[in-house]
Amino acid sequence: MDVLIHLFVGLHIIGIASLLGGFLTQMKAMGQGAARFVPAMLHGAATMLVTGVILVGLNQADDQHVNNIKIGVKLALLIVILGLVYVKRDDEKIDKGLFGLVGALTTANVFIAVLWT
Repeated sequence: MDVLIHLFVGLHIIGIASLLGGFLTQMKAMGQGAARFVPAMLHGAATMLVTGVILVGLNQADDQHVNNIKIGVKLALLIVILGLVYVKRDDEKIDKGLFGLVGALTTANVFIAVLWT
């Protein structure tokens, strides 16, 4: 079971890297007002959602403690991120504030995962 959990943790990290990496590659364009949500951001957010749900299930099946409040907060942030990226994925330009919000929520999600014990 540990190998399976570690496999999905790795996939979850790849998803977050895709979402955050897509954001970071658009930072220069955001300064010029031409940022857009790239497909990597949508795929990364979807990967995070699927692997996160699987990780919660695997940890509960392995009788490990799962902090449901932490998971709920992370899930809420991810649903907002996924919703924004999905709805605005075809727009040629995204408002700086909205684009920055996705980056801030993604960063907050990372810090919640790491710091909330």
